[in-house]
Amino acid sequence: MRDVLFQLLEQSGSLTPRDIVTNILAATALSLAIYVSYWFTHVGTAYSKKFNVSLISLTILTSTVMTVIGNNIALSLGMVGALSIVRFRTAIKDSRDTTYIFWAIIVGISTGAGDYLVASFGSVVVFLVLLLLGRVKNENRMLIIIRGSRLKEIVIEGAVFKYFDKKAFLRVKNSTNDSIEFIFELSRSQYNRSSKNNKTITEKIYELGDIEYVNVITQSDEIS
Repeated sequence: MRDVLFQLLEQSGSLTPRDIVTNILAATALSLAIYVSYWFTHVGTAYSKKFNVSLISLTILTSTVMTVIGNNIALSLGMVGALSIVRFRTAIKDSRDTTYIFWAIIVGISTGAGDYLVASFGSVVVFLVLLLLGRVKNENRMLIIIRGSRLKEIVIEGAVFKYFDKKAFLRVKNSTNDSIEFIFELSRSQYNRSSKNNKTITEKIYELGDIEYVNVITQSDEIS
């Protein structure tokens, strides 16, 4: 039993230099597909060129590690122990970035293990899915912040609901002895449809009188 364990621990891969070069080149080629997919689906939103380039490096490094480990159990255990002490604190700007990180790691593992068909077919499927759905965005929400005289509370609230056909939601109402502040929320499409009116919501509110300010803010879940 002891001899079997020693044989497993001392077992090493028999990759030739040609196999090693093939693994790295395959990882590089597939990482370029990841690069293009990330650039196309993220451009204009939360695109980070440095992060995109790092995906290529991550794929190649993962493939290199897998090539080094091979089927050497002792080396793989040592590698797991070494990597477990590394703590990453990179902020993820977009939830889709996690998908690309896993994609790069999986491609690196597959090519490092010599499973080029699995890596290629999986990458093609993921590429097509992200190509079709990757540009789906959350509809931006609009916030309308109004501050004015407290005597105008009912008038302001009624004017906003009438202007947006009761599609605006009152989220916050702050008041003091002399003033009151409203925060209304509505979708961008509803806000854009209201632009067909003769007057903007800002003009409508200021016509009421005793208004300190009217702010229109775009609220987005994505960080650009």
